[in-house]
Amino acid sequence: MAERLVVSGAVTGRRRLDAALLLVEDDAADALLFTDVLEESDLAADVHWCTSLDEARKFLGGHIGPVCVLLDLHLPDVRGLDAVRQVLAAHPDAAIVVLTGLVESEAGHTAVAEGAQDYLVKGRLDAETLSRAVRYAVQRKLVEQASVALHAGRLRAEENARLELGLLPVPLMRGTGFEVDARYDPGREQGLLSGDFYDVVQTADGTVHAVIGDVSGHGAAEAALGVCLRVAWRAAVLSGCTGPAQIRLLEEIMAAERSAQQVFATLTSLVFPPDRRSVRVVRAGHPGLLVRSPSGTTWYDPPGGMALGIAPGTGVWPETDLPLEPGTGIVVFTDGLFEGLTGPSTRLGEHGLLSLAREYEALPAHQFVQTLVQAATDAAAPHGGLADDIAVLHLAWGNG
Repeated sequence: MAERLVVSGAVTGRRRLDAALLLVEDDAADALLFTDVLEESDLAADVHWCTSLDEARKFLGGHIGPVCVLLDLHLPDVRGLDAVRQVLAAHPDAAIVVLTGLVESEAGHTAVAEGAQDYLVKGRLDAETLSRAVRYAVQRKLVEQASVALHAGRLRAEENARLELGLLPVPLMRGTGFEVDARYDPGREQGLLSGDFYDVVQTADGTVHAVIGDVSGHGAAEAALGVCLRVAWRAAVLSGCTGPAQIRLLEEIMAAERSAQQVFATLTSLVFPPDRRSVRVVRAGHPGLLVRSPSGTTWYDPPGGMALGIAPGTGVWPETDLPLEPGTGIVVFTDGLFEGLTGPSTRLGEHGLLSLAREYEALPAHQFVQTLVQAATDAAAPHGGLADDIAVLHLAWGNG
């Protein structure tokens, strides 16, 4: 059990160390020497003494916050550099200053190479040297942690950028008669992507196919699965597989590729025939859609089936034919657009989103999408904002 050392504080104007001090030393005389030197230093810190590595591990296991470990390399239960390795295994964020004998300077250098921040020679210990070594060790550890976090952040940003390119492709259009306006806002909570995805493809016969989907959960695995489903959807479209058969194929691929059995995906797949009179819709657990016709904006919930992956092989997904007036736009989106909190226990919801859409229905397609997302974002801002990713597609035949 760690013993708390009593330091009288003979030096006035001590500077508080922003870390606890743990002395791991089995020699009582050396521990007393440390106490005497500490009393003459300008360090003010909580100091604890352990006589074995086992005691030190127990202390570190229950300690919360920064800690600097003054570590003897000759303990009853461990000797040499293995002591450094075991302390770091018990508390990776600990700053370590190794205590060596007069003839062990080489061991001190090697300990630093193993992960210690500094070393002190017991026979040459003085107040200024001790204070400087401890303070520098704590600062070096903080810099090391910041550097690791920065590197991890850069890697995550690079990974996110690659995944975003896969989630958000350039629509594959063969003519100029169809208009696509898209927006994707990643939810940057902890810098992680979720699995929102979309795609638009026009086949050689002039038919326009579109999809929007959302993989449950957040993180690289879910985003990668979203990329997989988007690419599989595009391949299915280009090979002539559409409608319910397409959804069954996507579910089969998802069941094989997902990282856990509880992961599922929702999506809406749409087909706009070149006669421009209707759109065929297949919905798998996904939210409804907005219909922006010349006579006004309405919410449309086509008949649908369960989300992909809920009960693989048992789903039924009907295909619905929705008539289109000339000049009608179809707006599909992921649920992040309307699930933000607008009060302590209320969300924007589907009805709130429809109200916003009607408020801005006179705007052109691109401006409508931007304004709708901004309005939903503003509504949620006082209550934590929109945490989830948002994908929105506005799809319409042009006048050409």
